[in-house]
Amino acid sequence: MKAEAISLEEKEIRPVVDHLNDLLANYHIHYQKIRGCHWNVKGRQFFTLHVKFEELYTVALTTIDELAERILTLGKPPFSTFHDYIETSRIKEVQTIGMNDNDMVKALVDDMAILIELEREILDVTDDANDDGTNDMVNRFMQYLEKNTWMLRSFLNQD
Repeated sequence: MKAEAISLEEKEIRPVVDHLNDLLANYHIHYQKIRGCHWNVKGRQFFTLHVKFEELYTVALTTIDELAERILTLGKPPFSTFHDYIETSRIKEVQTIGMNDNDMVKALVDDMAILIELEREILDVTDDANDDGTNDMVNRFMQYLEKNTWMLRSFLNQD
């Protein structure tokens, strides 16, 4: 499919797709980090964080799928290898085995700050391309991250 099939201009959509693939790569690394936190959390906050991490990785997985499908809707292929994710992502892998529970939360808050920054950039690019569909989708992702950033910062007493 081509972007024109959904009333968008091909030349204006290329930067949108590039930014979406960047976001997709960052979400994949973030997702795996959350999974590692979920699997390896220990300590007095185990029950609270284990459940919260599961919620976060479930939403991240859904977000990954929506991003890839939006890229396909715009007529381009999404990144689909860990090589591409690791090479492209600003979010870096961490070893969660033995990581302190608060350090896990801090690492996820840091990731979310990067994701929000990338999403704000996409909102500008989608506005320039008149791509309201992508704009609405990314705005929804950003609102979820903003709320969870606040919640996790409150958990750390950093609000």
